[in-house]
Amino acid sequence: MALLSKITTIITLWLAVSFHVAKEGDGKPNIVLIFSDDVGWTGLACFGSKYYETPNIDKLAGGGMKFTNGYAPAPVCAPSRAALLSGQYGSRNGTLRVSDVPKRINKPWLYKSIQPKNLPFPEDITTMAEALQHAGYATGMFGKWHLGPGKPGDHGFEKWIMSQGKHFNFRTTPEMDVPDGIYLTDFMANHAIGFIRENKDRPFFLYLPDFLVHKPHEAKPELIEKYKNKKPVDGHKDPVYAAMTESLDFTVGRIYNTLDSLGLLENTLIIFTSDNGAMARTNPDGTLKKNSFTSNLPLRDGKGLMYEGGIRVPFIFYWKGKIKAGMVNDTPITALDLYPTFLDVAGIAPPAGQVLDGESILKCLLEPDYKMPERPLFWHYPNYGPASLKKGKVNYAYIPTDVLRLGDYKLLEFYHDTVDHVELYNLKEDIGERNDLSKKMPKKVEELQTILHRIRRESNARMPIPNPEYDPGHQE
Repeated sequence: MALLSKITTIITLWLAVSFHVAKEGDGKPNIVLIFSDDVGWTGLACFGSKYYETPNIDKLAGGGMKFTNGYAPAPVCAPSRAALLSGQYGSRNGTLRVSDVPKRINKPWLYKSIQPKNLPFPEDITTMAEALQHAGYATGMFGKWHLGPGKPGDHGFEKWIMSQGKHFNFRTTPEMDVPDGIYLTDFMANHAIGFIRENKDRPFFLYLPDFLVHKPHEAKPELIEKYKNKKPVDGHKDPVYAAMTESLDFTVGRIYNTLDSLGLLENTLIIFTSDNGAMARTNPDGTLKKNSFTSNLPLRDGKGLMYEGGIRVPFIFYWKGKIKAGMVNDTPITALDLYPTFLDVAGIAPPAGQVLDGESILKCLLEPDYKMPERPLFWHYPNYGPASLKKGKVNYAYIPTDVLRLGDYKLLEFYHDTVDHVELYNLKEDIGERNDLSKKMPKKVEELQTILHRIRRESNARMPIPNPEYDPGHQE
């Protein structure tokens, strides 16, 4: 009898907890986050492209709010994703780059400093998925994970499939049967739609980190043919890249139409953004380099660099009946703001003891006249690009760079183990970052540099250290 009584008590407690979680989730809005890969600031029709066709994404922008000063947390994939999910700067969560020893850094004696190593993505961080899961949300992720160690299931996702690296003939983790000839975005969309249908009667968080439009550049043949007959515009010119963009847009349309058919649009916040800018480079005069297959113009450069082309990205929020249609907002925001915004949307408290480096922008979304107070935006990127030796001089594709934006002004601090130089731009007047004001405005430089150094200290940023092997005169 004692054992039966104990079992009965356990079952009663389990039912009570289950009921509590279900009640906790009742009525909460669904959240769908579409996190594209390498889509630049001008890479959509609704953000200015006259070559790429994105009618479904344009529908979201036209029916909701787009932010023209939206930023990725990093100029490359992995640190951007780590920051998004943790709500923390890379300096705080430890993910600083894609990999510690890129194959291109094969001559260590050319590097003046040693860049700090990546730390494992922390198991004790409460990700946005875990925070929502604890509040009764179903959580699903289908696409590019790119963090480690650990898999999505270790960080709050109940259902998940990972894949990246190929758009055709791909493999998945966990290993699944993949139909012959299926395009990766279509495969992931199928599973995302299944997840939505399975959870249509409870709140859910769907994270769809689509691998498009990242290389390899592979697209459906019929779409490539379509764009072969289209005239290039403003550096947007590659038929394969355009076809990939259209396939991404088709996936967004499928997700939207599923929500619509299930009557869920009024209770679902949809976000579309990108992990970093498109892969493009500009010349000193602001023109596009000839070997660029796409463009971020009028922004300077692109993926991997800390100029605007590397970090400024499309940002679209859609919530039928809640966000006023056709809104354009110039408030500077970053993907770090999504975590606290989701908590606000779901009506749940931040995880105890965990710093979140962004701020909720829910009032910006729901109150069109609301002006968010000015605040600093910070990036820490202590990484090197490829180095080469020409006429006894070492040339770097890029060196470690930190950035601070406050209001219209943006400061870039370039350094190895110590500050090399700074650049200052007024983005309102000079979006292409061609007119360096650092010499003309030393007080503004000092003001922004003081803030940058404070945030760097507070977020425990690790810096490069002198490289004892540095020897530009090294004989191979």
